[in-house]
Amino acid sequence: MHFKQSFSFINYRISISCLFPASWHFSISPVGCPRILNTTLRQIIVIGILAAAISLLYYSLVIRNKYGRSYRDKKFHRYLARVTDTEATDTSNPNLNYGIVVDCGSSGSRIFVYCWPRHNGNPHDLLDIKQMRDKTRKPVVMKIKPGISEFASSPERVSDYISPLLNYAAEHVPRAKHKETPLYILCTAGMRILPESQQKAILEDLLTDIPVHFDFLFSDSHAEVISGKQEGVYAWIGINFVLGRFEHIDDEDDAVVEVHIPTSENKEAIIRKRTVGILDMGGVSTQIAYEVPKTVSFASSQQEEVAKNLLAEFNLGCDAHQTEHVYRVYVATFLGFGGNAARQRYEDSIFTNTMFRNRLLGKQTGMTSESPYLDPCLPLEVEDEIRQNGQTLYVRGTGDFNLCREIIQPLMNKTNETQTSLNGIYQPAVHFQNSEFYGFSEFFYCTEDVLRMGGDYNAAKFIKAAKDYCATKWSVLQERFDHGLYASHADLHRLKYQCFKSAWMYEVFHSGFSFPINYSNLKTALQVYDKEVQWTLGAILYRTRFLPLRDIQQENFRGNHSHWRGFSFVYNHYLFFVCFLIVLLSIVLYLLRLRRIHRRMLRNGSSASLWIEEGLPPQKIPGAL
Repeated sequence: MHFKQSFSFINYRISISCLFPASWHFSISPVGCPRILNTTLRQIIVIGILAAAISLLYYSLVIRNKYGRSYRDKKFHRYLARVTDTEATDTSNPNLNYGIVVDCGSSGSRIFVYCWPRHNGNPHDLLDIKQMRDKTRKPVVMKIKPGISEFASSPERVSDYISPLLNYAAEHVPRAKHKETPLYILCTAGMRILPESQQKAILEDLLTDIPVHFDFLFSDSHAEVISGKQEGVYAWIGINFVLGRFEHIDDEDDAVVEVHIPTSENKEAIIRKRTVGILDMGGVSTQIAYEVPKTVSFASSQQEEVAKNLLAEFNLGCDAHQTEHVYRVYVATFLGFGGNAARQRYEDSIFTNTMFRNRLLGKQTGMTSESPYLDPCLPLEVEDEIRQNGQTLYVRGTGDFNLCREIIQPLMNKTNETQTSLNGIYQPAVHFQNSEFYGFSEFFYCTEDVLRMGGDYNAAKFIKAAKDYCATKWSVLQERFDHGLYASHADLHRLKYQCFKSAWMYEVFHSGFSFPINYSNLKTALQVYDKEVQWTLGAILYRTRFLPLRDIQQENFRGNHSHWRGFSFVYNHYLFFVCFLIVLLSIVLYLLRLRRIHRRMLRNGSSASLWIEEGLPPQKIPGAL
């Protein structure tokens, strides 16, 4: 049976011939192809052109599309992470690792469970740690009261006190993962004030009893009382990690900084993403932490000695010999400079000074509500009382923001020494033109709760809003409060002391820390990417920093036994193209062989002789239709 059919398409004549069962014939003859080329060569050229076109089409549609998205994927990595961070953790994933941190604070203890996928094998990248979420997508966090320091006189009860937290974590972390899940119990302010003997007794009870009842990875170094400096460093690590500031530069718009590593053998500066500093003003203390990229100088040997306790240099990378993730961070905590503590110090000051002047001048200022002490740091016409040692000082607000700032200046305790800040504490220079800071707690409450201008900080707008608020009558402020014009969690206590706290925050920032009035790179925030950033995130990131090295070594071991594992994604596609061309060449050769068979058959005019030449048994060829 013989079929022959011809198609004409544009400038090509495609001829398909079927000789059954002896052979298939396939020929492509481009019109206008020079006759000096034989048929075989012309076919190879045309097939090669078709193969190149197919390869180019595949590259355009698949490879380029995939790599073209890589930049956008990197650019929006943190945005996408905001979405995936809210998804329930897939506990069935065997490649997911877990870590637990217990924050033992002064008022209570909280447990945080974190998780991360297997490290990607790049020694320059950090672990992608996220907070674990349960089936309802809620963070796996639990808090108990009171603080662990309450058990100072009965340390044998500490393990029982903390067991509910560990049971909670054990329920969420897959049982098969318990033995490889590190557990860290880190104690903060409440434990710091205890005598060392009581601290040791509490930690000893934890280290003795927890391994008996739980299989978590828990060693002697996993339970400790951390310093305020460590806590500040962990908080700094946490927010910069969430903001993606430890990642590689992948955008021309990324702000960068030139970093000098004093311990590095390489004298050249490292160019990397600019990290952010943090300002945190609580009720009792204020803290500042920021990277110091340049080598610092000191005015005196005494200042250098003080600076050693305030500067922390550490390597976040998994390889101690690499300096890409070496950071030098300044961390200082100022007790008594929080919003509530500052107000108490201010009240103590005006009470003492008023009583002294009354005795000296024979006056009765503040002794009755009819002759109150006029306080510029309270809203206009608000009435308050200060009680000390059984005596009462009656106060009435005058709402003078500028005068309030002037009065509280001495409470900064600044000195005339160079490179000092609040309380005369050493502070290395900040490169204001190339820096960025986030303000938390009171920095956010002061700008947002009442003034409704949280976010990007602008000193001129803030002063105007604070002045207007302070000068507004108390009755009007109460009326606005009743109509719900302030933040939902703002109460009358916040309204009463908003004027003072606004002045205090402003002075601490601009006078205490010496930030210029026109500084525009402060963002006040309560959350980052819609979630609180706890110092525990920085702690787990720092304490697991060497884990990627283990994964990398395992990958290298497997790579030594499997050559192909060394190929990257791109090389695998090169391999695909090579295989594709080999297959294509095989098809071409096979078609040419069949064509040769068909030509011989036609030339000899006898199918029997053709089959004999090919080494096949003679067969009867059916007649053509």
